[in-house]
Amino acid sequence: MKNINILAIESSCDETSASIISDGKILNNIVATQSVHEKYGGVVPELASRAHQQHLIPVIHEAISTAGISREDLSAVAFTRGPGLMGSLMVGVSFAKSFAYSLGIPLIDVNHMQAHILAHFIDEPTPSFPFICLTVSGGHTQLVLVKDYLEMEVIGETLDDAVGEAFDKTAKLLGLPYPGGPLVDKYAKEGSPDAFQFPLSEMPGLNYSFSGIKTAVLYFLRDRLKEDAEFIDKNLADICASVQFTLIKMLMQKLKRAAREHKVKEIAIAGGVSANSGLRSALTSLADELGWGVYVPKFEYCTDNAAMIAMAAHYKFLKGEFCGLDVSPVAKMKI
Repeated sequence: MKNINILAIESSCDETSASIISDGKILNNIVATQSVHEKYGGVVPELASRAHQQHLIPVIHEAISTAGISREDLSAVAFTRGPGLMGSLMVGVSFAKSFAYSLGIPLIDVNHMQAHILAHFIDEPTPSFPFICLTVSGGHTQLVLVKDYLEMEVIGETLDDAVGEAFDKTAKLLGLPYPGGPLVDKYAKEGSPDAFQFPLSEMPGLNYSFSGIKTAVLYFLRDRLKEDAEFIDKNLADICASVQFTLIKMLMQKLKRAAREHKVKEIAIAGGVSANSGLRSALTSLADELGWGVYVPKFEYCTDNAAMIAMAAHYKFLKGEFCGLDVSPVAKMKI
């Protein structure tokens, strides 16, 4: 019997990635990063689209060749339909459609946010259903009740900025280069989380808000720099530790409440911010206290990558959930 080999393409933001999955096993995960955005302090959509056009074919060629298969061995082509930057998504969607059509094989459209959650099934151990996944990235912060591979319900989300934006904006205010989130984490390890106090945003239900803390950090730095022009240089580690502590406390408060309300003890985190060491440490402490089972994907599967798209596509293939050639990207796609 022929293997189910799926080529998956990820191009939602500033990572161009391709992966091959064979009968549910990830064979590779090829990623081309875009350094062009560093000098602008953030992702420039037009430049991201052009970089995807440059990287896509070499990345796909490498994925197929290193998997030890030929194009004729492919059973389907999967791609990120959304959410993401419209121009970036269009590059991946357009290629996927033409490639699948030329080979006469089906297309599978994948929700990027669902894929982040299904990254937990790439390697053992895997969570049991139902579980709650806290998905944290530069563009999203969501609490998702996961009932089955393709049955998910958003039970809480940010009403304004994502937590990743709060990390990156704080880094920018501190004069750290882009992407700044990992640098805040790095300096936070050397500082005191109790050095400075920042407000916790209170939102109804299980929802979040992170715009307030960005504003609080802005005014805090403005006032302190008036008193001492070298305030940031002298207190960088303490500022990072205090901001990180506040953001993580907000995340953990709602996660704890969600687990209690839905009577769930299987907890997962996903998305780029799940690589944050402070978040992982806080989650481990809470798990010990409350008897949770905790799951975090390998770092390479936390950030945007095609392996997670491939994993989602595998489950959609088994259910026969394909799409037509008239499919188009959806920038604000919901789970």
